[in-house]
Amino acid sequence: MTLTFDFYFSFRSPYSYLAMPLIERLMADYDAQPAMRIVRPIAVRIPGFFQKVNPQWPPYLAKDTKRIAEINGIPYRWPRPDPIVQDRETREVAKDQPYIMRVSRLGALAAERGRGFDFVRKASYMMWSGEEFAGTGGWHEHGRLESCADLAGLDGAALERDALTDAARLDAIIEANETAQNASGHWGVPLFVFEDEPFFGQDRIDHLIWRMKQRGLKAR
Repeated sequence: MTLTFDFYFSFRSPYSYLAMPLIERLMADYDAQPAMRIVRPIAVRIPGFFQKVNPQWPPYLAKDTKRIAEINGIPYRWPRPDPIVQDRETREVAKDQPYIMRVSRLGALAAERGRGFDFVRKASYMMWSGEEFAGTGGWHEHGRLESCADLAGLDGAALERDALTDAARLDAIIEANETAQNASGHWGVPLFVFEDEPFFGQDRIDHLIWRMKQRGLKAR
């Protein structure tokens, strides 16, 4: 029997991106399947977050994520453009967030259509891997997200169109995911929830596997 777990994911979280190949490996090794739950970045969800956070945190995050990527052999570079719109000097996050909301809606819709993990895997790799686009713009341009959807087994043009026309409903799904995430006992990403038990961080995937084995998880 396939065991399922919720995977709370933010497209702006480097740790979420770095967890993707590890979850992909879990799926290859075990009869388990994640249910993708797209959430907004904490910087968007909590007004003034960057004005309150310890100033040591951002530089530590940069060092830590680079280290994790190197240890696991994962290509990594901060997306261009940044998925959130933010004043770099004041750290103020803009109210209007076209980039992160667009890709988050696409992710939520892909999950609804049964291809959530596949789309998130390809889109997040395209955004975070450091792949250069030969001077032709960023990850948000030239149909690159649409192509990721096509590669994930979806109709990319239809996904883009429907995410735009159904934005309000998809925003409600994303907000419901955030409510469920908080109810699980943690607020951060990547977060994995199995049988109402939260496992926070890509370094807790082994703990998740351990627990699922207690519930009958089988190797492939």
